[in-house]
Amino acid sequence: MLQRVNQFVAFVFLLVSFFTLGRLAFCDELSLDSFEGEIGDKTVDFGAGSGSSVQVTSAKDMKQCGEQSLKLTYDLQPSSYMFCARGYGLDVAGAHWEADEPQKIEWSQYQGISVAMNGKDLGPVAFDVKDSGGEMWRFMIDNNTQEGWVTIEIPFSKLTARDDWQPANADGNLKLDFPIKSFQFEPKQPGQGTVYFDCVHLIPNEPSGQ
Repeated sequence: MLQRVNQFVAFVFLLVSFFTLGRLAFCDELSLDSFEGEIGDKTVDFGAGSGSSVQVTSAKDMKQCGEQSLKLTYDLQPSSYMFCARGYGLDVAGAHWEADEPQKIEWSQYQGISVAMNGKDLGPVAFDVKDSGGEMWRFMIDNNTQEGWVTIEIPFSKLTARDDWQPANADGNLKLDFPIKSFQFEPKQPGQGTVYFDCVHLIPNEPSGQ
């Protein structure tokens, strides 16, 4: 009888250990930013090239996470540009995302970034991140057919170093260096448009064995 009890206890211990180690092998999705609170020129770094314009506000009637989303209303001219960024190391000191500072995030536990977007027939939208070496990395979102809110998942492995422009102080090593410091959106099709963004999350790694 004692032997059977010991075997049962050992089995329970192994079961609990397996469950615990399995949970430690991955983490939950992390909300990087949901654009709550004040949204404007003191909390978002944005701008546009000559002849183009962009307005950045919040939208409480269009949201996926929290109480509001980020709203871009823009007029993009051919051969021009516009951008809208949140994070650290930006020209606007108050443009921090809502999660912890970059160096306090365990980036090795995550495999990519997801973002919710709403804006039909506006053409492609570039999603950029700036790494710890100051280098800009890009993923192009195809925005021609979506209607309503769509969540786009962007694996870190699908980001590519921008070859059209890099900051003067970028290290240029063509290696995505963590921690990531900031992210930004750039509608690329000329014309007038309105697009909404929300729920910028870090996607956790798959559990071990999957």
